[in-house]
Amino acid sequence: MTDTLAPARTAAEIRAQWAAQQGRARDIAHQLGLREAQLIAARIGHGATAIAAHPDRLFPALGQLGTCMALTRNESCVIEIDGRYENFHAGEHAAMTLEPGLDMRMFPRHWVHGFAFVEDTDTGPRRSIQVFDAAGDAIHKVYLRPASDLDGWDRLVTELALPEQADVIAVDDRAAPEGAKSAPEKRDILLSEWRRLTDTHQFLRLCAKLKMNRLGAYRIAGDEFVRPLSPAAIPAMMQAVQASGAHVMTFVGNAGCIEIHSGPFKTLKAMGPWENVLDPGFNLHLRQDHVAEVWAVEKPTKRGNALSFEAFDAQGNLIFQVFPVAKEANDHRAAWAEIVATLPGADA
Repeated sequence: MTDTLAPARTAAEIRAQWAAQQGRARDIAHQLGLREAQLIAARIGHGATAIAAHPDRLFPALGQLGTCMALTRNESCVIEIDGRYENFHAGEHAAMTLEPGLDMRMFPRHWVHGFAFVEDTDTGPRRSIQVFDAAGDAIHKVYLRPASDLDGWDRLVTELALPEQADVIAVDDRAAPEGAKSAPEKRDILLSEWRRLTDTHQFLRLCAKLKMNRLGAYRIAGDEFVRPLSPAAIPAMMQAVQASGAHVMTFVGNAGCIEIHSGPFKTLKAMGPWENVLDPGFNLHLRQDHVAEVWAVEKPTKRGNALSFEAFDAQGNLIFQVFPVAKEANDHRAAWAEIVATLPGADA
C-alpha cells in the first residue's frame, strides 16, 4: 500500500466522498488517500464517538458487552473470533486476555486512536469499537453480536468518550518494513543458544541480542531447526488439519495486537486469492498470493520441541503462525508433527 496521503480535507468533504464509494472502510480509505482512522474520525457526531483507546481503560469496559466478535488483521491475514473480553491482565509493555475462547496479546503503545462506531446497514445498526495506531491503521476491532449487551455499550461510550471529539486527525508516517535481519557471522552462536532454549518466548530475545530478527535467523539456521516450505504448503496444511481433526493454535497479529484461536479447522473454502476457514465462532482469511516464504521451525522447550508453521510476505512481515495445541489432556503434538512432515518443501 502507498504511504502517500491526499491533501487535507474537512470532515464533511470526507463524509461526502465516503458516501460516493462502495466497499469496506479500509479499501475506501486507501482509494481516497486517507488512513482508515481518518475516515472513521470524519464520522464524529455522525455515528462515531472518539473514546479512550488504551487497553487498561478499554478492556474492562469491553467486559460489559458480553459475547462479541474480535477482529485482528495485518495486510495479508484476518482472524475473527467470537468471545467475551474477560480475564484481562494489564501490563505497561504488554497486556493480555486469557479467556479460553478469546486469547489475545496487546502492546499498548500502539493503541492510539479509539472510536465507538454505529453505522446503518441493510440489517440494522452495526456497532463496533475500532482502535488504530499512530499511523491510522487498524490494530483491533470489536463487533457486537445480536446477543451482546446494548446497555453495556451505552455505558462504555459514556465512560470512555474523550473530552475532545476531533473529526479531523493527523496521522504519522507508517514504519518501513524491517525485512529479514541476519548476521551470518554469528550463526554458530545462534545455534548454540538455540539449543539451550527452554521456552519459545526466549527466541525473540535471543534474536535481538544477536542483532537479528525471526526471519533473518531462520534463513541462516540450517536444517537442525528449520525447513523452508513451499507457499503451497499453506492449503496443504489446512486440509491436513481439517482431515486429521488436530487442534492447532493459530496466531494472527500486527504490531499492536495478536489474536489466537485454539481448535480444529472444520470448514475450508478457497475464494480467489483467499484461503478461508469458516467455522462457527472462528473465521480466518488469508491472502495466499501475499505469501513469499514459509518455514517449519523447531524450538526447544521444557516439554520438548515446539514445532511451528510460519508464513511471511515479500517484505519479510510475519503473516501468521500455527502451533499444535499441547495441553496435557488435549495434546496434538504428534498429529501436528506428522502433518508438517508431509508438507512440500521450498524446492517442490
